[in-house]
Formats: sequence, C-alpha cells, structure tokens
Amino acid sequence: MDKWDKRFMEMVKVIAGWSSCYQHNRKIGAIIVKNKRILTTGYNGAPSGYPSCVERQECIRRIRNIPSGTKHEYCYAIHAEQNAIVQAAKLGVSIDGATLYCTHQPCVICAKLIVNSGIIRVVYEEPYPDSLATEILEAVGVSLERYIE
Repeated sequence: MDKWDKRFMEMVKVIAGWSSCYQHNRKIGAIIVKNKRILTTGYNGAPSGYPSCVERQECIRRIRNIPSGTKHEYCYAIHAEQNAIVQAAKLGVSIDGATLYCTHQPCVICAKLIVNSGIIRVVYEEPYPDSLATEILEAVGVSLERYIE
C-alpha cells in the first residue's frame, strides 16, 4: 500500500458518510480510480427519486429480520460499488483497468459487476463474509487487497 491508497481510503470514508442507509454500521462508500484520478464515487442508498431509509426512518431488513449477507434484494439501497459503476456507465466513463476503493469487501453481486466492468484491483478496509465473492475475484485475476493502516 502506498500514500495514494491511504488518500483514496480516507476519501471513501467521507463518501460513506453520504449514505442514506438507516443503519449506522452500514454506511458504505466506494470510489473508482485510474491513473491516480477519481473517475466516479458511490455510496449505498435508495435509487434516485425513491425515498431512502433515512427519509422513511426505517430499515426494511431490520423490520423483516433479514441477516446481513443474505437476500440482498430485500433492501431499498443500491450498494456503493454498484452506484460507482452505474455512475461511470451513465457518464460514459471507461473504468476498464481501474481500481475500486471501498469501505467494505464487496459482496458476490458487486464482485460480478466489478469483473464485468473491467476493474482490476479492489482495495477495502472491512472484511465481509462472502467466500463466493472472493473466489470469483481471485479466479479471474482481480487483485483483492485489504487496507490496514
């Protein structure tokens, strides 16, 4: 890890604070970087124009007692990694060969999007218990690196 990794991980934490997730421990941020330049950012939150969990003052996952890491479709939020990738597509920005910095290790859904978008390196701080995500990223040669300060 180098000084740029440190800088980008600091930014990811700021972006995570923009999350509209009602659960404090689920504020997640992501940025996509290429050649030391930030291409896009993302944080977990509701689709544009749709009421967020903060606005609703509730978490559908908590209401339904859904354990973390399961049934991703039962959530109003789009993951931070997904939002960063979608923003690149929306803006017409190529992220092929880029690095994704994220507060948390990606889930399997995000891992598949990362692979198909051409991202070649993922740097994260907090682990996430999703062995299939790790298996997929490693199998296709995406570098998965835990950032430890």
